[in-house]
Amino acid sequence: MEGNIEIRVARAQDAEALARIYAYYVEKTAITFEYEAPDAAEMEARRKEILEHYPYLVAEQAGHVLGYAYAHVFYGRAAYAWSVEVSIYVASDARGQGLGRKLYAALEDALRGMGVLNINACIAVPRTESDPYLTNGSLAFHKRLGYNMVGIFHQSGCKFGRWYDVVWMEKMLGEHEEPPGSRAGFPWYRSMNEKEALSRISFARQRSFCDSFL
Repeated sequence: MEGNIEIRVARAQDAEALARIYAYYVEKTAITFEYEAPDAAEMEARRKEILEHYPYLVAEQAGHVLGYAYAHVFYGRAAYAWSVEVSIYVASDARGQGLGRKLYAALEDALRGMGVLNINACIAVPRTESDPYLTNGSLAFHKRLGYNMVGIFHQSGCKFGRWYDVVWMEKMLGEHEEPPGSRAGFPWYRSMNEKEALSRISFARQRSFCDSFL
């Protein structure tokens, strides 16, 4: 399966698929703390807003979107410019096939090319081993990809009548020089339209994400 997967920038036509994938996690799990699943129009609005500044990627096979990952602002202050928060969701019937790893690898390439140094992940974790809505799977996944535990916020969210802890994890993408290097926006978005940008993306090539736009 892995060889048939294309990682590309999300586009407007993906809205229905994005909403469908995310709805499972909203309605069936405590992985996200949203109570009501957003519709396709809301997912499209979110996609457009994120792509103004950060990468929003999807994994596609045979025309079907099977997962997505994106970065977004960590905190709205200038000094945080070199840090981002990341999110990832894979279709419930496509998990365990390496899609998450491929999505994050492409996302990290894009962020590294932008000059981002810190990736942060906010992860809900269960307070009991037998929780029906949440496991430690996301925590373990991020650990395998090199994320380190930063801290835990206890009983930070309540969903399905249960309290959940929240863990913050981080991963460094580069050296923290003083002063730091420049921090660019998602490179293609302001210089070309979406159709042109999509036609130039190829993650199969052995070079960095941003190199394909220079």
